[in-house]
Amino acid sequence: MVQRQLPNPSDIFEYLQFKKPDFNLKRRRLEAALTVADLRKIAKRRTPAAAFDYTDGAADEELSMRRARQAFRDIEFNPDILRPAEHVDTTTNILGGTSALPFGIAPTGFTRLMQTEGETAGAGAAAAAGIPFSLSTLGTTSIEEVQRVNPNGRNWFQLYVMRDREISYGLVERAARAGFDTLMFTVDAPIGGNRMRDTRNGFSIPPQLSVKTIVDAIPRPWWWWDFLTTPKLEFASLSSTGGTVGELLSSAMDPTISDDDLSIIRDMWPGKLIVKGVQTLPDAVRLIDKGVDGIVLSNHGGRQLDRAPVPFRLLPEVVREVGSDANIMLDTGIMHGADIVASMALGAKFTLVGRAYLYGLMAGGREGVDRMIEILGSQIRRAMALLGVSTIEELEPRHVTQLQRLVPVQGSAAAPAGSRVTGA
Repeated sequence: MVQRQLPNPSDIFEYLQFKKPDFNLKRRRLEAALTVADLRKIAKRRTPAAAFDYTDGAADEELSMRRARQAFRDIEFNPDILRPAEHVDTTTNILGGTSALPFGIAPTGFTRLMQTEGETAGAGAAAAAGIPFSLSTLGTTSIEEVQRVNPNGRNWFQLYVMRDREISYGLVERAARAGFDTLMFTVDAPIGGNRMRDTRNGFSIPPQLSVKTIVDAIPRPWWWWDFLTTPKLEFASLSSTGGTVGELLSSAMDPTISDDDLSIIRDMWPGKLIVKGVQTLPDAVRLIDKGVDGIVLSNHGGRQLDRAPVPFRLLPEVVREVGSDANIMLDTGIMHGADIVASMALGAKFTLVGRAYLYGLMAGGREGVDRMIEILGSQIRRAMALLGVSTIEELEPRHVTQLQRLVPVQGSAAAPAGSRVTGA
């Protein structure tokens, strides 16, 4: 039987440690965010529906996006025991340089619409974290400004080959002059996807006021204050081309792009060239055989063709076919550091995060992006330590089991008749 006694006042004060109050509201809400999902909740509260849904949504029924996220949930880790991993090193080499973490920031369009700091927040956070930052052709910060914000870091440029080829060639030349080291030749957007959230919200650049948008803005005056008291929102890299926003968007999507365009850009570009938007094994093999420096398995975050292949499911098959030395990268659906660890274990050389970055941006500007990187980095290190690996190079396919959920039927285009297909 436990002997009871009157509490000792000194013991009470030892047990109760009072936290010093923090009157910085932004810092408090960001510190309370423990996951990317938490950042998303904050972002949704603080951002008008049209801007938030542009980030959060996908094409048609949004099946591709949901399947991509489910694929990461449908894995089982196989940890090594009695394998000390006291000091975890998340550094990796990609495309001739290093990255402090096995992910970089993906290219996103209209970024300053989400939060007025836009790409400068992303580039600054990437510089501080020692990871690559990617600027979109449809970015709202110029190539030169990104270079100014991140002068010594790794800047990548995502290229849409536009109907007016000279515009695209000019962007390639500007990115080269600014010292960007990698060009992302994007192939999965010959036309725009059917993003119904945007249509329903009347999404436009710049935002158009209506009764609905005004009502939606009432509880978010800070967003409108930032929007109205900062420089005009525009496609910074395309501001000198003339034409309306709609005309620029139409010209950015060109269904006639071909291998010939890839060859022309390859000859123009002095740095590393990767092809973003690869969605089938034959295309992956063909591009690696053509000598590109890398490919990104991506379905554009589910924002183009709904029901498109899920990159994470495609990854092991591509790695087996093209070899483990090829620079195979991955995006779409990454919301947790464990997703990144699983991708690296199955043979990816690098990953890219888009929505997670924008959730952080909307939640708290530059500090929100810093927090997103901190969250993913912590999750990566913890998963690696629990798996018993100290470096990215120690991750192997044996550490991950992809559980079956969606399996192609026999005789489908995705699998030869009689084959046994496994996947998440």
